[in-house]
Amino acid sequence: MKGVCLHRFLVNKLCFGLVFLLTVPIIVLLLEGAPVLTIFSTTPEQLKVFSQGFLQQQEQEHPGGDAATLSGIPGPASRSHSHKSGAKVNKDCNYAKGKWIADDKWPLYSGNECKQWLSKMWACRMMRRSHFSYENYRWQPHGCDMPEFTGPNFLRRMRNRTLAFVGDSLGRQQFQSMMCIATGGKYSPEVEDVGWNYGLVKAPGALRPDGWAYRFPATNTTILFYWSATLSELEPLNTEHTVTAYALHLDRPVTFLKKYLNNFDVLVLNTGHHWNRGKFNGNHWELYADGKPVGNDSRLAALNRAKNLTLHSIAKWMDSELAWRPKMKVFLRTISPRHFVNGDWNTGGTCGNTIPLSNGSEVLQDHSIDIPAESAVKGTRVKLLDITAISKLRDEGHISNSSFKASTGINDCLHWCLPGIPDTWNEVLFAQI
Repeated sequence: MKGVCLHRFLVNKLCFGLVFLLTVPIIVLLLEGAPVLTIFSTTPEQLKVFSQGFLQQQEQEHPGGDAATLSGIPGPASRSHSHKSGAKVNKDCNYAKGKWIADDKWPLYSGNECKQWLSKMWACRMMRRSHFSYENYRWQPHGCDMPEFTGPNFLRRMRNRTLAFVGDSLGRQQFQSMMCIATGGKYSPEVEDVGWNYGLVKAPGALRPDGWAYRFPATNTTILFYWSATLSELEPLNTEHTVTAYALHLDRPVTFLKKYLNNFDVLVLNTGHHWNRGKFNGNHWELYADGKPVGNDSRLAALNRAKNLTLHSIAKWMDSELAWRPKMKVFLRTISPRHFVNGDWNTGGTCGNTIPLSNGSEVLQDHSIDIPAESAVKGTRVKLLDITAISKLRDEGHISNSSFKASTGINDCLHWCLPGIPDTWNEVLFAQI
């Protein structure tokens, strides 16, 4: 008996030691084989070394990184009813790898009825569009099931929790999609406007507030959106003038995040399409890093490199915050693809295809085609919400020239019709929370 007890004692001690070792937090300090600097406390020399070394490495390793490994021309439309509320979801599933499948259960809400949450400029059912076949497809990952994505299921899972979207107009589309799904696209007078809790009130003279927040009383679930096109802190350079330039601090997260992060349980970040000279000049944004202006001779003066530094900075900052918030989930959503053909938005570019999946229905590659976003979250607790290749196959889902304002000759091949592709982004998000 003494021998048995001694044996059990030694086994228990050994197991306890293994568990302790496995649960010690490990902060990964390597990114693509190179040390990651703590951006928020770097010297100018370190910042210069970081920006040059990392960005040169990206150029060498990923030339032409926008190309996608997409294949699979769809045959006759197949109808599937395989979604089951009790389906087992593989936690290791690569939700970005799979195929589009025709499904007459989609869309998840009516574009004619979700008027309470859906902006008219994105409600293609209320436009002059005549083809809506893009609505009747769902995404099926390879080798794993998707949980049944419905409003009630989402609200039950998010009971007593807050979901926050922070980003640009594509983030706002995802927010409106989630509001339509959560309410079933129906008028919902019981949903409370709680934007004032987050400072989301319309300023005098403004067209709209900086965001919106709504609470579902039955489950105490809050869904909010905050507009931040670059995820970076903006600081007015001259507070005495009505129109002033703003310092856009590449290495500082937007103030809203620092102020309200404690209120969020799930956070989805996105940025990408505002990193161009037209937007920066129009908004009077000036690049800053380490508290100083970025000179024109600096490599960070190139906006794609500036964006990459921001992505790494915010992922690094979020990772440090998540060390103290183990139950919180943060996602960096990859960039939503544009589908302009024969020009850009202001030079006659169009996206007139109306045939679903004419360029293939399947995504086969294991890694994201948004290389900067995937690289930014590597080695952090921030998860990647990878929607780029999935959406790249759906060029027929854009607003195109359907809008009543399209008489100007400008096509919208950036934003999506709703219901539409952003609903799938939310389904993939739901599967991971």
